[in-house]
Amino acid sequence: METGGLTGENDYVTRVLDGWDALPAAAWDALLAHSSDPSPFARHAYLRAMVDSGSATPETGWAPRLVTLWRGDTLQAACAVQVKSHSYGEYVFDWAWANAYAEHGLRYYPKALVAVPFTPVPGARLLAVDPAARRALLRALIGWCEAQRLSSLHLLFLLPEDVAACEAEGLMARHTVQFHWQNHDWPDWDAFLASLQQDKRKKIRQERRKVAEAGVRFRWARGRDITAADWAFFYRCYERTYLEHGNPPYLTPDFFARMARDMPEHWLLFVAERDGQPIASSLIAIDPERRVAYGRYWGALERVDCLHFEACYYQPLQWCLAHGYRRFEGGAQGEHKMARALLPVKTTSAHWLAHPAFAEAVDRFLQREGAGVAHYLDHLAERNPLKARGA
Repeated sequence: METGGLTGENDYVTRVLDGWDALPAAAWDALLAHSSDPSPFARHAYLRAMVDSGSATPETGWAPRLVTLWRGDTLQAACAVQVKSHSYGEYVFDWAWANAYAEHGLRYYPKALVAVPFTPVPGARLLAVDPAARRALLRALIGWCEAQRLSSLHLLFLLPEDVAACEAEGLMARHTVQFHWQNHDWPDWDAFLASLQQDKRKKIRQERRKVAEAGVRFRWARGRDITAADWAFFYRCYERTYLEHGNPPYLTPDFFARMARDMPEHWLLFVAERDGQPIASSLIAIDPERRVAYGRYWGALERVDCLHFEACYYQPLQWCLAHGYRRFEGGAQGEHKMARALLPVKTTSAHWLAHPAFAEAVDRFLQREGAGVAHYLDHLAERNPLKARGA
């Protein structure tokens, strides 16, 4: 399906497309290149793989649409919006809002979501050639939500340019905290450890020693060097982690097969072995051009004390140092990451609710919550694991 019409300014034509096959990858990725942080998770191949692999589909509660703005035959702006029948796989939690709607006899679902499924990584959401096109896209998006009689619109893990557009259009901001590691030009692992406070340095060495003394060794493979057997073993580990928590995995084997085929340069795999047999793995996403790595998925078939920390933090951080990567994003939540020198970073989402009274109530809630997040960030700053400069 395609719908269209003039936006009423700058002669943009709005077209809402049914899916990823309706928009060429080159056109989408060219828009993505205009963003300040074009992460691999916003690429056409990644987003399309979510659908084509059966991971994020209408059957699983994700119904994608592409809202696009055109001037003639030239794409000016675009975003991927999901029509959601639940709030799973988002990492910015609005269950209380849904419950409040239900208690008042109102329908919260379906709602509109602009986010990468199952991927709490800040990145481009409102792709546009310039700020004017980005704001026009957001207005078109809200107008589409109103026409579809959706309860609300949520844009998660935004870049600064997206935040600016949302603020200008009066959307409500919500802040959460993640933990990211920044490379301070340390020449090697020992120099990095030396920059930490003594108790943190001691703790890391103790944890790594436990894994080594258990007879565990690691190897890594990157890109097309990750074999089919490696991918299959990784999925066993990934699936086991979800099943141990009582849930099936979000992502199907076919999703990772598509990543290996279509985006191999963006993946780095660590495999833990003991007595010559693989026992655990962690899969890291990487952006070689911008030198950024992202902790993503892990799992183990055997229990070894501190193995999770080694596989998900120490091995990737040591690799980042050796290969000149400047940032490692550790994913959503997890205050324990500070002990591994991943420091708190504020992330921002934006929200629009169609119901005026609920919008007013949520706005009051977000102001209180925002003050709490600011206080929490101040508290975390006092626990910085890095030594003071000159110490």
